[in-house]
Amino acid sequence: MPTGISPASAHNYCTNLVNFPAELLGSVAFNDEPIRLRIHGVKEMFPGLFEMLDQAETLVESAEAFHSYMSAIFGLDTEQRVKSDEPRRFRSDYLRLLRGWGCDSNSREGAVLKGWVESRFGLLPSFHHKALGRYGSPEWMAYVEEKMSSRFHNNSIQVQLDLLYEFCQWALARFAAPGQRHMTLHRGVHDFSEHAIIERIDRRTAVINLNNLNSFTADRDIAGEFGDIILTAEVPVVKILFFPQLVSRHGLKGEAEYLVIGGDYRLICRYD
Repeated sequence: MPTGISPASAHNYCTNLVNFPAELLGSVAFNDEPIRLRIHGVKEMFPGLFEMLDQAETLVESAEAFHSYMSAIFGLDTEQRVKSDEPRRFRSDYLRLLRGWGCDSNSREGAVLKGWVESRFGLLPSFHHKALGRYGSPEWMAYVEEKMSSRFHNNSIQVQLDLLYEFCQWALARFAAPGQRHMTLHRGVHDFSEHAIIERIDRRTAVINLNNLNSFTADRDIAGEFGDIILTAEVPVVKILFFPQLVSRHGLKGEAEYLVIGGDYRLICRYD
């Protein structure tokens, strides 16, 4: 087993679509020394997006360029353009998934997002409504049913999320965190029912296996509103799918929320 991979979480990996083995991607060793991740083929398939982004001079301009491109390619504003007497077909889009996650990370939208992380990064979820346990259990089958919901699996939703991740990485490198490899982020929890403790290093430090997608915030006070235990992590920038200023039309503004790809993390655990 490669250095830094815990036996307790080694079953949480499958094949992926990035340039790094899933077993190492989910390890503390990777978090300590992260490398750039790319989802295979995304930039090659959508060069026009990144040509538009390269012309942006501010993060706000790049957010508007991203929304305009996504609207044109995936018809995100179609419902606003059709006549009121015409039937409206539900079109899934990444903004709906973000809003759904903001209401409840265990929603069907949350399951779709966790399923995307599973397929692209090879990290299996550990919690959805309840601890998932082994594949094939009733809890796993309920998660699979939700992540495959036909309501959300149209309009190339997985590709939309691929583009969201690549845009996020572009924006972090260009405007939000140039030159940074890590960001200090916080997560408030009431207990450890959703988190497997792999190793206790000292009284305040532990290696914890996080779900494959998690909510964090850069504001410790906001984290304290979600639980009296504050988990603080040095999150690799390459594991961030979303940050608050990335797009202008989303439902996560109230919590200044970051969406962070999981695995084993060395966390500082403090009581608020």
